[in-house]
Amino acid sequence: MSGPGSAPAVADGRRFGAARRRAIVAGSVGNAVEWTDWVLYATLAPFISGRFFPGDDETVKLLNTLAVFAVGFLMRPIGGAVLGGYADRRGRKAGLTLTISLMAGASLVIAVCPPYSSIGVAAPVILLLARLVQGFSAGGEFASSSSFLVESAPPGRRAFAGSWQQVSVGAGALIASAIGAALTWLVPPGPMAEWGWRVGFAVGALLGLVGLWVRVRADETDAFTAMVAQGRHTRTVRELARGVLAQPGGMLRVVGMNLAGTIAYYLFLTYMPGYAHKATGIPLDAALLANTIGLVYYLAMIPLVARAADRFGRRPVLLAFAVGLLAVAWPAFRILEAGTFVAVLVVEVLGLTCLACYSATIAAVMSEQFPARVRTTAMGFSYSLTVALFGGTAPYVTTWMQSRGLGGHVWLYPAVAAVIGVVVYALMPETNDRELD
Repeated sequence: MSGPGSAPAVADGRRFGAARRRAIVAGSVGNAVEWTDWVLYATLAPFISGRFFPGDDETVKLLNTLAVFAVGFLMRPIGGAVLGGYADRRGRKAGLTLTISLMAGASLVIAVCPPYSSIGVAAPVILLLARLVQGFSAGGEFASSSSFLVESAPPGRRAFAGSWQQVSVGAGALIASAIGAALTWLVPPGPMAEWGWRVGFAVGALLGLVGLWVRVRADETDAFTAMVAQGRHTRTVRELARGVLAQPGGMLRVVGMNLAGTIAYYLFLTYMPGYAHKATGIPLDAALLANTIGLVYYLAMIPLVARAADRFGRRPVLLAFAVGLLAVAWPAFRILEAGTFVAVLVVEVLGLTCLACYSATIAAVMSEQFPARVRTTAMGFSYSLTVALFGGTAPYVTTWMQSRGLGGHVWLYPAVAAVIGVVVYALMPETNDRELD
């Protein structure tokens, strides 16, 4: 292992040598575990609602559960700023080790928390606090892992290296979806609502130990160690704040870049099975299976699209995402009305094909907006703010619209975001050939 001031962990050159491959594995495995724990909450929300919220109205209980999901996102900008600042001052590896410890610990708390029937209002309070910790952790995770992977890449391969951040995010969602599908398949409905969902969070907590072990063994990035060796790294919070405030243009671009992608991600990747189940009556295990198959396809697409982003640039690939999302938004929700396994699978493939263009590019293009000394903080805060405002509310808004008889208009939500995305991507500067500080 190396620390600040040691020799760079990654050799020069344009090829992925052994050291660079180890860095990709270290960044990706821990990130997949982190996002498994984060996505499990949305996957198991229909079961959590009955244990933590009283009442007979299942829709109201689910909305309360999703409100906790949304509130967790409010901590993401704070986590992006605080944990991002920690990673900019202490190193990407230190930041990644801290984030996964927080996430796994909160998953364990949810797994063992007594229900409302046992401890009353303390149950949803504990659930809320655990979710706030997970939101805080997730806010620092995205930027820290993105910086770690992109800074470990050879020139001309940054999108490909950064794409593994999103591959591992998708892998985390895949693992969470697979856990949900396996539990609903193996555990009868009654026991599943009683205790089966807790198994999922316990598994997530145990996986956190694996991710922590991988990250402890990882080397620091060459960009950070070079900054430390040259005395250019950020040393104090005040110095960090001044550096971040000097990046208003880049931070605003990050918000615009991620608005459509955030909404599409949480609609198609995490919430679609539950929404399809509630809106059309399709069995939840069938919807989760369609989601799992779609995720496998999505993960295979991302590195392939990333190669195109390295070759042709960030802007055309992101424009393909936004235009594609706009084109499929209305047809996707009409197809979903069939309420069949095939319909859900087709919708997943349509949405995830578009989303792959965003996911393959976003880690690299965001990293390219900022200098290394404030990269994680500036990226983490602006990205997490976007996710908090638009991603965390997406499941709640779509469920509320469906419960009010407005399900036929849900498609407008991603469509409007796609229009904004087209404008932002068309006007943003191309950064493919920009030298990474």
